[in-house]
Amino acid sequence: METAKTMDGQDWSFLILLSILWGGAYFLAGVAVRELPPLTVVMVRVFLAALSLLPIFWYMGFTLPKAFREWLPFFGMGLLNNVIPFGLIFAGQTYITVGLSSIINAMTPLFAVLVMAGFQQERLTINRVIGVLLGVVGVAVLRGFDGSISAGQTIGILLCLGGALSYGFAALWGRKFLGGVPPVKSATCQLMCSTLIMLVVVSLVDKPWTLDMPSANTVWSLVALAVFGTALAYIVFFKILVRAGGSNVMLVTLLIPVTAMLLGNIFLDEAIHAKEIVGALIIGAGLLFIDGRLVDRFLGKGSTAE
Repeated sequence: METAKTMDGQDWSFLILLSILWGGAYFLAGVAVRELPPLTVVMVRVFLAALSLLPIFWYMGFTLPKAFREWLPFFGMGLLNNVIPFGLIFAGQTYITVGLSSIINAMTPLFAVLVMAGFQQERLTINRVIGVLLGVVGVAVLRGFDGSISAGQTIGILLCLGGALSYGFAALWGRKFLGGVPPVKSATCQLMCSTLIMLVVVSLVDKPWTLDMPSANTVWSLVALAVFGTALAYIVFFKILVRAGGSNVMLVTLLIPVTAMLLGNIFLDEAIHAKEIVGALIIGAGLLFIDGRLVDRFLGKGSTAE
């Protein structure tokens, strides 16, 4: 069993970039599911993302796996990191808002830490538990709470929690089976596997050839979702996974709501209220606990508390 890795400045830069890419993806997916079934949106997302990565894949000199057993790690990652979470979260967004779904997804680091510890891949340190819990509190403060939760909202929340749990297992799978695989190869091959799975599922469930042609806004949202929110995002994701480990890469879900808030302020002139500032500060404190260096320095310790 290993102690979770400490992230350096470059890791944090990659993490912030990933939060921007995935923060925008929640908005784009929210636009798409207004006109198309969630599973169809997932299929288009992974198909276009794989298509956009293949030229880069071949340009870098990579080759596709030849034996079925060589594809199995990518099928597993595609299922845990694409098919299940995308499907559950997009379905959840038909019941709850985009913002709330991204906030629920902030439970991912907690699930990742628990899954990693449960399978004896990383030590469950006190610092990391405190940090993740602070992060969850921070995103709850960001959202606030107005009124009671309806039955539909309950379904949406449970679906999104299921997606977050799947991401936690994806971190474990990636750590065990894809740790030494180059980021572009990991992203491309898992998206190809996800596309194959979703083609079968969508053909049986949604029968997309019977659907009406979506609007231009939805089409462009799907393209942006695939290229930026999926293809480019997964290159960054696997880069962090290889450098900093499974639990650390899942910290991005704590940053996504903050990123969405800042993007809304910059591009949509949305006001930033006191609760957003307080929530961001709590999340920042949580990240410091998970990173561990400043906390240990303050406590005069040489290693993360256990």
